[in-house]
Amino acid sequence: MNIKPIKKEQDYIDALSRIESLMSSKPNTPQMDELEILTTLVEAYEEQFYKIDAPDPIEAIKFRMEQEGLKQKDLVAIVGSKSRVSEVLNRKRKLTIEMIRNLHKQLHIPVESLFLDYKINCA
Repeated sequence: MNIKPIKKEQDYIDALSRIESLMSSKPNTPQMDELEILTTLVEAYEEQFYKIDAPDPIEAIKFRMEQEGLKQKDLVAIVGSKSRVSEVLNRKRKLTIEMIRNLHKQLHIPVESLFLDYKINCA
């Protein structure tokens, strides 16, 4: 086992290659230990250099709508009137606490995503 820190892109590529070759390792073996260590190193490297920001609340709602095959009219019972749904999705109105609760409860969108700040279109 020759493990070293991942300091540059080539180290990262080499670690991914080695992880791929270790994927069929049996539990409680030195190969499985190496796989676990390399996976931890790769995760740390990716967190630092390939971090993906959470979507803003409106993008999170639209993503869940797409996943569930929902239309704007399907959100009326969750958000309020048809016009309120349109205002929220078009960023003309901010989500209220009650809307956030309902979206989390009924669509299982993480509360953390719904509470993120976002800009509204003031037009």
